Amino acid sequence: MSTPLVRTLYAGLAVLALAGSPSAEALELEDCRISAGPGYPGIKARCGMLSRPENPADPESPDIELRVAVVPALNLSPDPDPVVPIAGGPGQGSIEFYAAYRSAFESLRRNRDILLVDQRGTGESATMDCPIDDEAILFESEFSLEDTIEFVRECLDELPHDPRYFTTSVAVTDLEAVREALGYAALNLYGVSYGSRVAQHFARRYPDSTRTVIIDGVVPPQIALGPEIATESQRAVDAIFARCAEDAACNERFPDLAATFKRVVATLRDAPVMVEVDHPSTGRPQEFRFSAGEMAGAVRLIAYNPNMSALLPLLVHEAGLGNYDPLASQYLLVAISMSDALAIGMHNSVMCTEDIPFLDRDAIDYDAINASYMGSFQLEALEEMCKIWPVGPIDDDFKTPVATSIPFLLLSGDADPITPPRYADMAAVDLGNATHLIGKHQGHGQIAVGCTSRLAARFVESASTSSIDAECLERSFVMPFFLDFSGPAP
Repeated sequence: MSTPLVRTLYAGLAVLALAGSPSAEALELEDCRISAGPGYPGIKARCGMLSRPENPADPESPDIELRVAVVPALNLSPDPDPVVPIAGGPGQGSIEFYAAYRSAFESLRRNRDILLVDQRGTGESATMDCPIDDEAILFESEFSLEDTIEFVRECLDELPHDPRYFTTSVAVTDLEAVREALGYAALNLYGVSYGSRVAQHFARRYPDSTRTVIIDGVVPPQIALGPEIATESQRAVDAIFARCAEDAACNERFPDLAATFKRVVATLRDAPVMVEVDHPSTGRPQEFRFSAGEMAGAVRLIAYNPNMSALLPLLVHEAGLGNYDPLASQYLLVAISMSDALAIGMHNSVMCTEDIPFLDRDAIDYDAINASYMGSFQLEALEEMCKIWPVGPIDDDFKTPVATSIPFLLLSGDADPITPPRYADMAAVDLGNATHLIGKHQGHGQIAVGCTSRLAARFVESASTSSIDAECLERSFVMPFFLDFSGPAP
């Protein structure tokens, strides 16, 4: 398999009635430690496993185990409704996500437990991943749509569970079962990226179990992820280059950056280059073929984070001079990170049930996709993949905006390369009690930016959008552009 497949499978963005109510089985928790992964410090928590039917509509369905963790509130007399972070992807485990962004949730944790549930198919909850040869994925260059189908068939053959039952419509029943098992009266949901889809659908399906909702990097229900990934990423990259052009020092150091980028894309599409860089995990020199596909994978993930975006003009400038090593090194970093973080099988089950079947091909701007630096390969590969991936349960109203008076706080970054602010506006169309905050020059995910975590804590504490004074967002830090590899200009 080849590197473009990783980007395809990680893109990221037969109705079956689900019978019965969630089990009220009690869940016993024991002392444990959770972390963001090997080598990261542990966090004290209380952990347990909850058994759930693989197919909730079938009493004879085999059980799967859900990994649950509770990080206790700092207050010894906490409020009875926990905060529930829900990770993105789709395919990332919520426990690992929380551990990586723990500091952003400390204000929320002051008076409330943090309830963590690895969504079925992710983390340690019946993980739906496929055995992958990292060397082949990261460094083999030849790839085609036929390779996609071959990989997908192998993946399906090796999955430990039926992939149909790892969709959002099933997963929200698990979260309600956990709530009942732990005796919490209601939940305060925080969902980022794909997690925003989960949070919205839980609030729709279980309004009496939902106290407040924060959705960050919002995926609106009515959007089918896929067609706009390339064009929105191109828009975000263009905005980074425009911001550099408006910055006197950046523009002087990297003149006509957009033209340089177009030239680099065209050069790599015409003739990939061989590079040799130090492998970020082993430190050993690694030679591999660096093409427009690998470059697109690096640039797309760099654009997610404004701190990383500060490097993009320098990386593009160096590539324009023929030095592809810095950009190739960034590619290796993001590819390894994504490979470790996301469960491909769960990712595919979501995309092939909730997105690709709902594409309106007459409305897709294929010219804009082909003109983007990413091109059309990702969308084509997703469509081919989903031709053979089984479709799972999806609720009848899943693709309609949530209509509720539950308090909602929506967070966006105006430089987000995949979920722009207009997506949040689409999600809010039928929300009767919602506020939308937009971070200037910010990327994908706002909870860790500036004062956002404090605003989120005030919102949850009051369960009211009227309590939010967003003036502090104007002072949120944006990393200055790197003019050389020693760092930003003083």
